[in-house]
Amino acid sequence: MNVQAWTFVMVVASFAIYIGVALWARAHSTGEFYIAGSSVNPVVNGMATAADWMSAASFISMAGLISFMGRDGSVYLMGWTGGYVLLALLLAPYLRKFGKYTVPDFVGDRYYSQLARVVAVVCAIFVSFTYVAGQMRGVGIVFSRFLDVDIDIGVLIGMGIVFFYAVLGGMKGITYTQVAQYCLLIFAYMVPAIFISLVMTGHVIPQLGFGGTVSDGSGQYLLERLDGLNQALGFAAYTDGSKGMLDVLCITAALMVGTAGLPHVIVRFYTVKKVAAARISAGWALLFIALLYTTAPSVAAFARANLLNTVSDAPYESVPDWFRNWEDTGLIHFEDKNGDGRIQYTGPTSAIPNELKIDRDIMVLANPEIARLPAWVIGLVAAGGLAAALSTAAGLLLVISTAIAHDLVKRGFGHNITEHRELITARVAAGVAVCIAGYFGINPPGFVAQVVAFAFGLAASSFFPAIIMGIFSRRMNREGAVSGMIAGITFTAGYIIWFKFLHPELNSAEHWWWGISPEGIGVLGMLLNFSVAILVKRFTPGPPPAVVEMVERIRYPRGAGKAHEISV
Repeated sequence: MNVQAWTFVMVVASFAIYIGVALWARAHSTGEFYIAGSSVNPVVNGMATAADWMSAASFISMAGLISFMGRDGSVYLMGWTGGYVLLALLLAPYLRKFGKYTVPDFVGDRYYSQLARVVAVVCAIFVSFTYVAGQMRGVGIVFSRFLDVDIDIGVLIGMGIVFFYAVLGGMKGITYTQVAQYCLLIFAYMVPAIFISLVMTGHVIPQLGFGGTVSDGSGQYLLERLDGLNQALGFAAYTDGSKGMLDVLCITAALMVGTAGLPHVIVRFYTVKKVAAARISAGWALLFIALLYTTAPSVAAFARANLLNTVSDAPYESVPDWFRNWEDTGLIHFEDKNGDGRIQYTGPTSAIPNELKIDRDIMVLANPEIARLPAWVIGLVAAGGLAAALSTAAGLLLVISTAIAHDLVKRGFGHNITEHRELITARVAAGVAVCIAGYFGINPPGFVAQVVAFAFGLAASSFFPAIIMGIFSRRMNREGAVSGMIAGITFTAGYIIWFKFLHPELNSAEHWWWGISPEGIGVLGMLLNFSVAILVKRFTPGPPPAVVEMVERIRYPRGAGKAHEISV
């Protein structure tokens, strides 16, 4: 069978499994729809959390970013990995002990304010829609190439699948669907990485191949070879970076603290029975995540080396089939500027103009084709990319639906709503959210990982300070928390919109504040949030005794006695 046939078989089979699991595990109550009845095994929850966490940005785009950016791309790897550790150790156990459904639930009750709840709902929806746009775009890219449909049609197909198992199954259905998706995506990521590592370096473990020598007998290290190829074509050395150190620090920090504020990841820790199980599931999730994240730099290096060896100065008439297939999608574009019929793929320091434009989101998907792996491996990677995108999209859509149905409608404006009507409201909200997400997938504000980075910045500037101060400061009050969230997310969103949408011609280091890019500005938004919250808190009344008692109950085990407070 050819690539398209293998892709069709694997995609249809995987979708059938997802739908079957959703039917088997469909939610019958709000508890099952929101948090799977708090009955999920820690290992299962760890696997589902890993799938929820490893989105299209992780599977499709992260290795592509590292492939094109070299050392600079490591900010995504370090930020996302470190952020999950921060979330698991600093936030998850305390939020699980609080025992509510959602992050806005925590914010509303901790800050004893409906206004705080509404602000948290708005932030959750804003962050989630920004994030889900990247996932739907990833779905469209996979369908466009491997099933020979337009990217917009691919997004619509993905919408239909997500609508079915997210709206029907809720968190219970999504959890067990994500377990199946994790198994598929990690297998799809590792198989081609192992094959290519064997061919290029002789190592069966990709991580060893990344630091090993190429298998052509030259004794040259892979990264040394890649540096030479890059520099010969006018690019910076692969192991060098061009970003300023402050921007690297800010992007890494924004991704890290943004991770700890992402509502769709935090809610996963409500699905286990007790606090100890939340800690155990966090450990398992970190192990499952590490399998992919430690492999991504290897995949990036393999893809970059294969690409340069394949297309650099090659006659256009003799390019392999994979090149023309991706060219048909519009994600690779060749313009013969000097009319010599050869592909000049050159960097900014070369005297020869660059004739080739490559969308960095295709590198992982095209890698097996570039390396001439069997058709079934290429189809497997396509199915894995879809699994990564759809698993995270489902979690994000659930956050949006619960924020509207539980936090806004029931807790905010409709205290007398029945559980049945709340469940219907949540499903309707999820359906509307799918449609809006599809629109953003068709009209994305950037490439997949960049869009996701914006979402992390927004989460860092809004939720993270409110949650941290809500847990570790008994004195933080509603006025401070609400003011901080509004200031943080307004500043961050305004900075991103100014440079990415209103004035894209100014989107360069020379115009950014202190050289900090829109991807890293969430750190300044976070600091602004903390500063405003602390300042306003000092001039407004403190929280009531019941709230202080609640904070003590969350932070300390029963019978542990009074402990010293971390005051801010």
